[in-house]
Amino acid sequence: MAPHEGRVHTKEYDIKDSNVELIGSEIDHRVKYNSAATEPAWNNGQVGKAPGLWIWRIENFEVVPWPKSRAGEFYDGDSYIVLHSYKVGDEKLGHNIFFWLGNKTTQDEAGTAAYKTVELDEFLQGAATQNREVQQYPSEEFVSLFRRISIRTGGVESGFHHVEEETLAEVTKLLRVFKHPNVGHVDSIIVYEVKPTWQSLDDHDVFVLDKGDKIWVWQGQNCSPMEKAKAAQVVNDMTLAKHIDVEVISQLESRSKIVVDLLGGQTVDQRTFQASRPISLSQRSHDHRNQPRPSKLFRLSDASGTPSFDLVKDGGRVYLSDFDGNDIFLYDVGCRLWVWQGLGASDREKALWLKVAQAYIRQLQHSQNDSLAHRIPIAKVLQGHESPAFLATVEV
Repeated sequence: MAPHEGRVHTKEYDIKDSNVELIGSEIDHRVKYNSAATEPAWNNGQVGKAPGLWIWRIENFEVVPWPKSRAGEFYDGDSYIVLHSYKVGDEKLGHNIFFWLGNKTTQDEAGTAAYKTVELDEFLQGAATQNREVQQYPSEEFVSLFRRISIRTGGVESGFHHVEEETLAEVTKLLRVFKHPNVGHVDSIIVYEVKPTWQSLDDHDVFVLDKGDKIWVWQGQNCSPMEKAKAAQVVNDMTLAKHIDVEVISQLESRSKIVVDLLGGQTVDQRTFQASRPISLSQRSHDHRNQPRPSKLFRLSDASGTPSFDLVKDGGRVYLSDFDGNDIFLYDVGCRLWVWQGLGASDREKALWLKVAQAYIRQLQHSQNDSLAHRIPIAKVLQGHESPAFLATVEV
């Protein structure tokens, strides 16, 4: 049986307790103990030397290369590291590192992903932008890396937890195929395993129902040709492994009620379905007055001998010249928390930014009653190596 099939994690990781705070913790020490002096994953002769996309999955504290043929495919019980290296000018390379945390990943896997992301950044001379990504609220930069994204249920077992294989009398799986909204000019199609119930249906998307002995494709009345094409590809991949009947039904057909009935909706007599999307791009946070939260710039410094965290700007334009190369700055733009590290920042400041960033997120949750603040992506950039996404938020 494949490692992701029939496995259930016994202890999930709560993304509200962001993994960035695990650096320096007991888990961090255990990861270091289990790590080799050099990481084979980074030493393939290409990482850091050529543009491209590399993906690794965390498996029992190990960084295991993910097949290129499965790029964009993720399991909700796992943690992954994604490196995107791109050309800046004729010779220089820029690097974006994303550590992606599934909804059901364990604390051990999340901690390993966090630690190994820092290690990969060090391998790249500290010039990479580090990004934390959570399954339900991905950043636009992450989604734009993939033409197709598939998120399925399952995952490898944790290094500290014994996981029993799940046995089901009947396997019923429902996949939702939809175009990801608001991703600029990039068309990304998401394949997401959802709860197999009629309440998961939506008029705008395509659904693939696998009943074990037959596969049904339910095309919502407002679905797009791209979604239909992707669903056909998904079904083709499924039937390569098992030769079973496939039936495609449009919602506009009267017999489309068959699929609704198979999903437990025998008594349902509605013609339209509206289920919220299982993931959405991180949007700009709002305060209790439902107004956009103004951007804020903070300075983290220990120049006086004692670490301080001070507000520099509250609203208004932020200029690149506002950032002092001797310190570290936290820049809250509403939809993302940027951490800018000056080249002259002290080792103490570099060690503190992780906990300070998480403390700031928690402060937002409590003081502004922003219960969704934990979903805000956190990204760190280095002076002189700022990513295009960061530079787009400041006046140069």
